[in-house]
Amino acid sequence: MAAFSAVSGELRHRFRIEYDHQVKSFTAGALAFDQDTRIFASCKGRLNECGIGVWDRVTGEQADFFYEQPGCALGDADKLQWLDATNALMVATLFPKADNCFIGLLDFRAKNVFWSWSDDKRMLHAIAMEDERSVCVINQYDDLGFLDLRSGAGGVRCISRSKLMNRKVPSEESCYPKLATHGGQLFSSINDSISVFSGPEYVLTSTLRRSHGGAICDFSIGGDWLFALHNEENVFDVWETPPPPII
Repeated sequence: MAAFSAVSGELRHRFRIEYDHQVKSFTAGALAFDQDTRIFASCKGRLNECGIGVWDRVTGEQADFFYEQPGCALGDADKLQWLDATNALMVATLFPKADNCFIGLLDFRAKNVFWSWSDDKRMLHAIAMEDERSVCVINQYDDLGFLDLRSGAGGVRCISRSKLMNRKVPSEESCYPKLATHGGQLFSSINDSISVFSGPEYVLTSTLRRSHGGAICDFSIGGDWLFALHNEENVFDVWETPPPPII
């Protein structure tokens, strides 16, 4: 894992893991940043260095390491997200990497997982909501579910969106859905479109779709723009982020 200058392309840092005063090889997975200078990465090593690595992205030096604990699949995490108000890192290991999906909140100061949830249902993506009170998950049926972070580990409050979106399932293999939040709205990529949900009950308010390009593999939101990468080669969309509806 390394950092490069976006302007010149020069290599700035190589992020290494030291264990027992030796540099160890590892495979980096999901990445996340906090509000300061730390970068987090899920790390899968050969021996005891499986877990979440922490580096200073200015100096490139290793700052901390959260070792994998029994029942917590951290080295194979699909999603990392820093929660600034909670001062914690959300870690999600989901299908197909894990048969039993795991979502946990890590406290690096106390070195413990102070909230966690696991289930054998096939959850494909997860994201902590902007108010940091809940985590939204999506399953293989495109149903949205919400986990309450203010209570102990419990069930998922599920809201079915499949019939509401009235979509046609393509015959070819589609990309896994992704979730994002922006301005109090929830965005979900499902096959060749992005659905936008608003309000306290997350009502479907708009859908973004183009006529070609195939399924959407990934998307992100920067400022007031939404960027989507399609499955077909050289198809990349840019939309203006829909404003929240007036309620």
